[in-house]
Amino acid sequence: MSQAGSAGEGGDAANRGILTVCTILATLMQSLDSTIANVALPYMQGSVSASQDQINWVLTSYIVAAAIMTAPTGFLAARFGRTRFFVTAVLGFTIASVLCGMAQSLDEIVVFRLLQGMCGAALVPLSQAVLFDIYPIEQRAFAIGLWVLGVNIGPVSGPMLGGWLTENYSWRWVFYINVPVGIVAATGMLLFLKETPHGKTNKLDWLGFGALSLAVGMLQLVLDRGETLDWFSSREIIVEACLAALGLYIFLVQFSLAPSPFLSPRLFTDVNFTLGCIFIFIMGLVMFATLALLAPFLQDLLNYPVITAGLVLSPRGLGMMLATLLSGRLLRVLSPRAMIGIGLTLSAYALYEMTLWTQDVSAWDILSAGFVQGFSLGIVYVPMATITFLTLAPEMRTEAAGVYAMIRNLGSAIGISVTGALLVSNTQINHEFIGAAITPFSHMLAGGFWNPASPPGAVALNAEVTHQANLIAYLDDFRLMLVLTLLEIPLVFLIRGAAPARVQAAE
Repeated sequence: MSQAGSAGEGGDAANRGILTVCTILATLMQSLDSTIANVALPYMQGSVSASQDQINWVLTSYIVAAAIMTAPTGFLAARFGRTRFFVTAVLGFTIASVLCGMAQSLDEIVVFRLLQGMCGAALVPLSQAVLFDIYPIEQRAFAIGLWVLGVNIGPVSGPMLGGWLTENYSWRWVFYINVPVGIVAATGMLLFLKETPHGKTNKLDWLGFGALSLAVGMLQLVLDRGETLDWFSSREIIVEACLAALGLYIFLVQFSLAPSPFLSPRLFTDVNFTLGCIFIFIMGLVMFATLALLAPFLQDLLNYPVITAGLVLSPRGLGMMLATLLSGRLLRVLSPRAMIGIGLTLSAYALYEMTLWTQDVSAWDILSAGFVQGFSLGIVYVPMATITFLTLAPEMRTEAAGVYAMIRNLGSAIGISVTGALLVSNTQINHEFIGAAITPFSHMLAGGFWNPASPPGAVALNAEVTHQANLIAYLDDFRLMLVLTLLEIPLVFLIRGAAPARVQAAE
């Protein structure tokens, strides 16, 4: 009998239903906050008097803090006890959510979002670890399906819920909504989740942890502020890039040579785990970058009201729910390798359709592409999460879950920053390119509404050129994500132990 199987037959198994609900609520709360603020950003921007690039810090500060603090989850759970640490993280996240809603300035909301991300970092890996322990091995595909549902329904339903709360109440309610969810989750776990052995653990490699935190934090600053400060013509960007490189170098030295490094090298000797990290990095990049792009695309370019934009984005959640419900059954007849390949192909198809959009794209085209992309993510995530941890030793799963979630968050943060910077840069380049082709003698412009010879016509013409340049820049970002998705597909053939029976087998 495996360790997980034993756990599944222990005291926690009697309360499996309640614990499943509580852990999924914790997961949903954390993942929801990664995107729920997207559609509310224009309202928050006016409320705290922030510029366009500054308000994006509300998104990236949360994700970066979560990425940095996810990796030590295993150490902290072993040191203080998983239940105690889990409940503390849920309550800290809930309190930070209240502080975000009460913030009166950009500085305050960014600081509180950092705190929220730090507290929420452990929620996803701990939820996953708890579900692995309370379900026997033959039911893990079902448990993983529930976990994936909680992890991914948050990001895809966040824009819809955020739009509704902002439209009917205030942007502050996108944070206050966490309070009842956090109270229920913390209470259920405190009452029904048995504590794990704790107190005896190896020391944390603080040098490795600090070096990785420095590298990630400085890299994010470079990506967030580079476009505004003209990249390496700015002394600030040069300093931040050098600090990021220094942090990465120290981390790699510690990782390779330290007797007890911050991240165990044993994790990455497992082929499936390493491939899973590559997949989740790119999938996190594509999913979160797409959501971050689509909210302003719908509101700014297509003039959708905030609540309508949220509704148009909602089919992603429906597609993901359907795929997640089907994934457990499909794993009985299809290998994880086949399911991941099918999901990535569907995701590439959806992104290809998005590269064909124009300013006249219909709501149906947006809805259908969103549904296909959501369905593809659900098809990929369940077998990916299953196969990633399949061949790991049970004692390594909590640390592995933390690393897995950290890499997912890094992909998300980098994706949002890179596509945002490319959007601004490509808009400027496209504007110059289109503008160079326009002359006062253009027969379609002279004497008309867009006549560049008249001041009103020049203003109207510049607005239209900017609109078209921005549209092309969005399509360029969609093409980039399409290429990244296509590059993942050959890696599917490297997955080991991919037979359906292997995933479902008892120990």
